[in-house]
Amino acid sequence: MSKRKYGWSEKKRNDYIKEGRGQGELSNYIPWIKIQDISSQGNASRLIGWTAKRQHELLSNLERDFFLLLDWEDTVVDIREQFPLNVETTIRIAEEKGIKHSKDNSSGIPIDMTTDFFITVVKNSERKYIARTVKPSEQLEDKRVIEKFEIEREYWEIQGISWGVITEKEIPKQLANNILWIHKSYYLAEEDISYSTLLLHLLILKKDSEESLLVVCNKFDEDYNLETGSSLSYIKHFIARKYISIDMSKKINPSNLTLDQIIMNVSKEDNIDYNIS
Repeated sequence: MSKRKYGWSEKKRNDYIKEGRGQGELSNYIPWIKIQDISSQGNASRLIGWTAKRQHELLSNLERDFFLLLDWEDTVVDIREQFPLNVETTIRIAEEKGIKHSKDNSSGIPIDMTTDFFITVVKNSERKYIARTVKPSEQLEDKRVIEKFEIEREYWEIQGISWGVITEKEIPKQLANNILWIHKSYYLAEEDISYSTLLLHLLILKKDSEESLLVVCNKFDEDYNLETGSSLSYIKHFIARKYISIDMSKKINPSNLTLDQIIMNVSKEDNIDYNIS
């Protein structure tokens, strides 16, 4: 849970509910906590997700990195961050376990707890839900953090939903960095679609070439009088869309990556779906 910028009250809780926070799915979901609601915003970020096709409110770099891994994973079909837990249930659990439930210092109103990520996964045609809390490993020894974890763990166990804690140790940093590098290129502006399609077909035709990706991109920009770097943004788009595959566990260096190291996941006859809505 993050420290709120302003006090908590029954009125604010009701306002959140009326606003639709914590409700909906995919693009209709509204997080219970938004960046402007918390006091510390230094490492917070907003990203337009590929999976849910909406803006995500990520309150730390660790949350951002875990979100990127989820957005990249094909089996994940929905990502709901800052997901609220029923306050009556968490109060009851806290009382049963003899744990102090968080309250607002001024009003004394119990503060609604949230789980960082509530995730929908479809694997082998089976849909399931998992809940994950993201925390730096250095905080796992904090007694108060452990108490809140126990409330959260019990809450999700009652729901029959898998819950766990993700730290920086469970996140492959280079993979997360690579996804961040390509993430904003998932969608293309309409005027870029024709050029990107030409470049993709060129890569398919030259897939056995030992030319570096950077050489091909620079030449393409020059041949079509494009702004320098345009082709590289298309390459990021192709990787994000998984039209081409490269080793995402290693740092991507276009000057060293040759075309024969790239796996083409489309052929020149394929119809490419450019969903830019």
